[in-house]
Amino acid sequence: MRTIADILRDVIDLKFLRDQPDIVRASQRARGEDESLVDAVLAADERRRTSIATFESARSEQKAASKELGPLMGRLNKAKKQGEDVSDLESEAAALRDKGAAMSSRVKELEAAADEAKGELDTSLRAIGNVIQDGVPAGGEDDFDLLEEVGTPRDFAAEGFEPKDHLELGELLGGIDMERGAKVSGSRFYYLTGVGAQLEWALMGLAQQIALQEGFTPLVVPNLVRTETMAGAGFLDAHDDEVYKLPNDDLYLTGTSEVALAGFHADEILDLTEGPLRYTATSTCYRREAGSYGKDTRGIFRVHQFQKTEMFVFCRPEDAQAEHENLLRIERRVLDALELPYRIIDVAAGDLGGPASRKYDCEAWVPTQGKYRELTSTSNCTTFQARRLNIRERRGEGGTQAVATLNGTALTSTRPIVALLENHQQADGSVRVPEALRPFLGRDVLEPR
Repeated sequence: MRTIADILRDVIDLKFLRDQPDIVRASQRARGEDESLVDAVLAADERRRTSIATFESARSEQKAASKELGPLMGRLNKAKKQGEDVSDLESEAAALRDKGAAMSSRVKELEAAADEAKGELDTSLRAIGNVIQDGVPAGGEDDFDLLEEVGTPRDFAAEGFEPKDHLELGELLGGIDMERGAKVSGSRFYYLTGVGAQLEWALMGLAQQIALQEGFTPLVVPNLVRTETMAGAGFLDAHDDEVYKLPNDDLYLTGTSEVALAGFHADEILDLTEGPLRYTATSTCYRREAGSYGKDTRGIFRVHQFQKTEMFVFCRPEDAQAEHENLLRIERRVLDALELPYRIIDVAAGDLGGPASRKYDCEAWVPTQGKYRELTSTSNCTTFQARRLNIRERRGEGGTQAVATLNGTALTSTRPIVALLENHQQADGSVRVPEALRPFLGRDVLEPR
């Protein structure tokens, strides 16, 4: 089992950073991060390698001195038995023992220095995110590239009525109860009741059906994972304030089944000769939403607990770009089935998570907010997670290399409900059910109570 230190050191390819530091610096600049960290890593790496070389040289000398002492003590003991003068041999043995003690102390000092240099390297590496791909826009949240808009938002004014927001609709339908959610668990918790619960089941059923049709193997995954898995997936770097931890058990509640899916093949060598391994899982997700005070406080758009169907892929690095486009295609298929106006954006580098080298978001139109909001996303993490989790494939004669990992959200439960209720509402407060959901719901329209 790899240690946390091993996991956190293997964040990016150190050999690549040594050989191509300017590319990593440019990636850091595009992310809006400190590019001097690259020089800090290189300096720490040089100190670590020098310290290790010095330590190993001293340890080798120590072992050689120890080997000299053994035969000398044998001669000394033999001479004593024969009644010979052993003063010279005793002096020589004492000198060797003193030398050995001094060398032992020196080796411990050098080992501590090597460990310290390794710690500096780990810390510096941990602060550097995955190297972004060519073409990823630089900047922050508002600097994305718009790739496509699909569908046209409804003109409610032309239809002669003002749209209600999802919470008002949900309460009219008897589907959302925020008051009791807050009573039981606090802010950003909720109950889905009646048709609200059925709508969540229908959404997850549709997502699962499409994932199966697309050849993904379904898994039921743990919602609690060990620190090694959470760190390996990249969720204890910039995200550690967003996750729930059970300190008595040293376990984390996952904010996405991506974490458990990523850890599924940890410390394994995969056979990818027949193509990528594709998995899907539906799980309950938990997020602290740290730093979101005052944002989306009304309704169920930003909550602490929700359901999500996630897709995950293990593939060869050279296949990762094609797999990324495939995940986006599947997400589009889901959103098309929900008959929602949406757009696709190429997320800017500064808005990427640490593991992602590129991410596409699909954002649905929310009428009462007058803007597009994220519903699904898909990320190409290249070999970032696999190196941390020690997931490889066999290449060539006896050789191995890290695989690439990708993830894509098929659907979450709450945000699509927001978009569905608002986009498909009618003037009388009823909500039209998209055709693709009707087999799961058993009705064409959701009627107010």
